[in-house]
Amino acid sequence: MTSPSVLPVIDISGPDDGPARQIEAACRDTGFFYVTGHGVPARLLGELDAASRRFFALPEAEKLEISMDRGGPAWRGYFPVGGELTSGRPDLKEGVYFGTELPDDHPRVRAGLPLHGRNLFPTQVPELRAAVLAYLEALTGVAQAVLRLVAVSLDLPADYFAAGYTAEPTVLFRIFHYPPSPPDSDDWGVGQHTDYGLLTLLAQDDNGGLQVRTPAGWVDAPPLPGTFVCNIGDMLERLTGGWYRSTLHRVRNVSGNERLSYPFFFDPDFMAEVPALPARARTTAAGEPRWDGADPRAFTGTYGEYLLAKVSKVFPQLSGEVL
Repeated sequence: MTSPSVLPVIDISGPDDGPARQIEAACRDTGFFYVTGHGVPARLLGELDAASRRFFALPEAEKLEISMDRGGPAWRGYFPVGGELTSGRPDLKEGVYFGTELPDDHPRVRAGLPLHGRNLFPTQVPELRAAVLAYLEALTGVAQAVLRLVAVSLDLPADYFAAGYTAEPTVLFRIFHYPPSPPDSDDWGVGQHTDYGLLTLLAQDDNGGLQVRTPAGWVDAPPLPGTFVCNIGDMLERLTGGWYRSTLHRVRNVSGNERLSYPFFFDPDFMAEVPALPARARTTAAGEPRWDGADPRAFTGTYGEYLLAKVSKVFPQLSGEVL
């Protein structure tokens, strides 16, 4: 039986005002909630999950055929266990990075803009390409729907994000595979961190392991059938002047099984500046300093500049190819 969660479950299929007020409460409290009523068919996630498991079952030499160091400035591809440093130490996970699929003649690709370009897909698992691209399209629709409710919750026009910051969003998608950790281990699948952009939509398998830092301490965010876990990122905290919270979270897989998760990051246009909204800048998040010593409200520049500064710490060995 799936364990209950203290995080709210919000149906986004109803009239805007009800779920918008629920989202406001969740974003003021923990910055995390579950999304249901999203309309994404279970079949789509099932196809993605099956193809992903086939990929991770490949010998490492075959997985490295799409290694991130072959992705160039687009920052796409596979990394092995220990290849990502989320909070300054190697994570106990392997994964594949994807993003919006852009052809070589796209203006942003031709301009050499980092994190823009083609994805790397494994020839050994050809069905992964179709599954990933279909999933990106479906989750983009869900993310825009959630941001519509976020806008309403902030007393903004419903299309505030879709007509501005996310008219051409930065879409980043990961597939993570976590080997099991011993229960007494201090190794983390993903160390504590906040996300960088506007919001994240997470699908996870049945093995659990996600934890969220709430005002009452760390709590589990177990998988709930038919839902995505949604959390807000640093840029939404910045936009709202701290009114909404970008919250620490982490992952440890002590289920004894392999764990797969599918975080979809939906972020502002890479070229957009993200100033605080004047109406919400009057309120700041109370309490202790942020986990990384930084303050997203104090950042100036484009979202792309903020994102590149973050990812260069996560993959320092690759940062020279992008920065």
